[in-house]
This record gives sequence, C-alpha cells and structure tokens, in this order.
Amino acid sequence: MGSVCFIVDAMVTGAMLPRHLRSIRKSGVADHLLPIVVTGSHNHARLSSIEQRYYTHCLITPKLPLGARLNKAALSCQAEWLVIALQKQPLPASLWGSLYPQLDAHTLDALIIGIAQPSFSERILRRILASALLLPPYIAVRRAWFESLGGFDPELDSESAINDFLKRLHACPTRLKNYSGSLLSQVNTSDNAALLGAPSTTYAPPQ
Repeated sequence: MGSVCFIVDAMVTGAMLPRHLRSIRKSGVADHLLPIVVTGSHNHARLSSIEQRYYTHCLITPKLPLGARLNKAALSCQAEWLVIALQKQPLPASLWGSLYPQLDAHTLDALIIGIAQPSFSERILRRILASALLLPPYIAVRRAWFESLGGFDPELDSESAINDFLKRLHACPTRLKNYSGSLLSQVNTSDNAALLGAPSTTYAPPQ
C-alpha cells in the first residue's frame, strides 16, 4: 500500500472526532502506524488526551480558515495519499481494511469514499442541481494531484472550502473513482476485487 496520511479537522467532525479516530485505528492496518493529523482553530483541553490515546498529531492554527488549515496539514506530512474527513459522518472500521488496497492503483488520482448507494430520487435531484455537491464522508487524493489542483482555497472556511475543492476535482480530468462501503456486505470476499474495480461517475452519499 502506498503511504497514507489521514487529515481530520476537529471543527468539521465536531463531537464525532473521537469516533473518526477510533474507526481509523481499529482498522488494523492503521493501528499506531499511519499518521493522523488533527487540525483545528481552538486548542481544546480534550485534544491533548485525544493526541495520546489515538497517536495523532494536533495542528492548531487559530487564525486560519478551514482551507488553509487543511493545506497546512497536507504540507506537514509527506505521504503519497491524503485521506481527508469532509463531514461529521464517521466510517465503520471494517471499511478501511478493504479500502487501503485501492490506494495501490496507479490509475487513480482520487477516491470519493461514501457508504451507501444514492436512491433514484437523489440521482434525479443531483442531475437537476448539478452544481450542488453532496459531501462524502471522506476523500482520498494522491498528493501529486492535490498539489496540481492547488489544494484547498486558503481563503475559504467551512463547507465553502470543501465544496470548492470538490468542484475543481470534478471539473479537471481527474482519474476519479467512487467507493461505496455498503456494497461490500452484499458480496463475498472473492467478489470484492471486481466490485471495487468498477468505475463510477456518480457520488454515493450516505443515507
């Protein structure tokens, strides 16, 4: 597996931050090994205990908006892949182990990580509101491509920074794949390779 660094912003995940970190560490592959950078704009007392418990590095920058915080976190590690939390929704620990092999694909620039298939009405709504991007729980992006896109807009905060990055990601000729963890429960292990190898152009938001 290519080197991976997780970036989880405390302001984005809110009270669900420990669940995100627990999920990553319980995956087995990431136990004490893969770096996790926790970003934030406030140095809360709980971050010190979180840093020790989940073996994370906290990067607190009070004067920086979200876009600048995430860019700073990306610069602080040299991993080939950046896996970034984009909303409060954590992912089940069982999902990460099956996702890591995808990061060995040299034909991918980014992976949109969702946990459910969109309903028919959601697909119709997305076609009507093409400019409205539903935030996936996570995105994995190859560092080289992240840098080619210029990272996040350092002037933007909150969902504006995330939406802007996702729009640029889709507007560029990104070698992009969607990954829906809910489908894994419908197939056995021998079928996983075929399932995960199928390209997709529609993001699968959580239900």
